[in-house]
Amino acid sequence: MKITFLGAAKEVTGSCYLVETESTKFLVDCGMFQGSEIEDEFNYQEFAFDVDEIDFMLLTHAHIDHSGRIPLLYKRGYKKKIYATKGTVDLCEYMLQDSGHIQQIENEWKNRKRKRAGKPLRMPLYTADDGKAAMQLFCGVDYDEIIEPSLDVKVRFNDAGHMLGSSILEIWVKEGDKETKIVFSGDLGNKNIPILRDPTIIDEADYLVCESTYGDRLHEDVGDKAKKLMEIIKKTISRGGNVVIPSFAVGRTQELLYEIHKLDEELYKDEIEYISKVPVYVDSPLATSVTGVFRKHLDYFDEEARRYVENGDYPLDFPNLHFTHSAEESKALNDLKEPVIIISASGMCEAGRIKHHLKHNLWRADSTIVFVGYQAKGTLGRRILDGEKTVNIFGEEITVNAEIENIDSFSGHADQKGLIDWISSFKRKPKKVFIVHGEDKAQKVFSDKIRGELNIDTVIPSKYDTYDFDADTINIAEIALPSEDEILNKIEELRDENEKVLTKLKDIISKNRGKIKEVNGDLATLSDVLTRLKRRFS
Repeated sequence: MKITFLGAAKEVTGSCYLVETESTKFLVDCGMFQGSEIEDEFNYQEFAFDVDEIDFMLLTHAHIDHSGRIPLLYKRGYKKKIYATKGTVDLCEYMLQDSGHIQQIENEWKNRKRKRAGKPLRMPLYTADDGKAAMQLFCGVDYDEIIEPSLDVKVRFNDAGHMLGSSILEIWVKEGDKETKIVFSGDLGNKNIPILRDPTIIDEADYLVCESTYGDRLHEDVGDKAKKLMEIIKKTISRGGNVVIPSFAVGRTQELLYEIHKLDEELYKDEIEYISKVPVYVDSPLATSVTGVFRKHLDYFDEEARRYVENGDYPLDFPNLHFTHSAEESKALNDLKEPVIIISASGMCEAGRIKHHLKHNLWRADSTIVFVGYQAKGTLGRRILDGEKTVNIFGEEITVNAEIENIDSFSGHADQKGLIDWISSFKRKPKKVFIVHGEDKAQKVFSDKIRGELNIDTVIPSKYDTYDFDADTINIAEIALPSEDEILNKIEELRDENEKVLTKLKDIISKNRGKIKEVNGDLATLSDVLTRLKRRFS
């Protein structure tokens, strides 16, 4: 048996893993790469496998960095089954079409730039119709249900506590007289997240593929996050500014609504007085739709949230909450004279209506931008969070005068302690942990922690690495390294879309001619080389 790491390997986005047994090939996730325009180029590459040879796919959850290339997979000929929890299937119904719509809109905008520059036009990665068509492949399963998608593979979906329908996968592979159990953590949630249950404890595994998004840090005290949010809101509203919260349409948005709804009237009396008078707008058609999906899956709710529902109090609704639908309604929010709270997607500020709200609020010293989720390298959200003084939005340089806040305990990802505690709870520990879905530093720190505290062997795979379970070896994919001239040509093509990074890369390569043989010891595709060079020489 073998596993090849095709994404989220020494990076956070693009989760995709190919598992090969003696008689079966299947995928775990097929996510989109997110970040800068260089990362976006990964999405257009050919898949590193023959689509016709894949027997089935398992999807851990609906977030686009795990599901976002499924419509492309369908478009390129994949017509086999995709297994996911029923909640994930219902969310993907909206999310994949929304992703296709975003691909179309952004491609139209980029094609206008290409046309003006005399460059060839490009088709969108996929369309909303492709997203809709791909849904015919999905098969919904229940938590704790064991399915047999092939004669040699059994699978159980367990609650990961990360978002509605998210899963930890237990996979049993039978080869001859030998059975091997692999566990994929998916994205592992925090404990005590509003609405959702805590991540399921797994008893045993031979091997574990584990995320490491926050593998090098601890979240601030979860109990303080509601208080901090309320203090930020009160302070901002009192000075006449807006509170703008870039939030993932699925998960963080619903959690924020829940926190605002269930405030303790005694503990937060002053804050409630402010918030009860301030309109709260959820400005995301996708968030509006999927908030309805939550109503359909009340059985996924934790005990506290179910208690609200049983008492006739739906925790994702309150009097001053408004959902915008049309683009006109969204634009009108920026003409309001009174302070408002705007929760809008996308969570990393890369697309959607949030960019318009940032354009109208970043320059205002009285407004506050509150980040409540992970910001991938290269994204607009990450650049703002890292303290850039000016950012380019829709071709206009915007000065960052607004107050910037980050409440990472709202993150749907477990922190280092949460990850270590979860692995520690295995009654029979895995013999090896593959560390994925994390930035370099987080992975290295997390790897050392696992080795030092749990005495478990770890591997941090690079993209396209293949681990052979029988030989207990990592094999590097033999992918030809492009010439330096090819890299320079690609940089010229992408210059308009990422001027600062690409100019720096060109200078670096020019100064280091003849020195770049391999990057980090791995052979790589052209896009891979660009990203790795940026990391190595920046």
